[in-house]
Amino acid sequence: MREVSATEVSRNFSAVLDSTERGETILVTRGGEPVATITPAPRANGAALLELFARYARDPVPGGDELARNVESVGEAVDADLDRDPWLD
Repeated sequence: MREVSATEVSRNFSAVLDSTERGETILVTRGGEPVATITPAPRANGAALLELFARYARDPVPGGDELARNVESVGEAVDADLDRDPWLD
């Protein structure tokens, strides 16, 4: 993790964003004390998570019957939640 002063971040913000886009985490300091961490944004989305659940439900790990049941129940809960209209709650 690279350590950068707040002043340097403000002067080179575009370069800092370029670094985080490439996967680097940056610790921002002020007066030598840590004040913030700039990290890359997560790349996964809800569809990727549902696919992960589905994959484990189709091909559970050996001896992972309980995991498969848990994944299936989470998938069902997510599906049920997707059918719900949050504006009507």
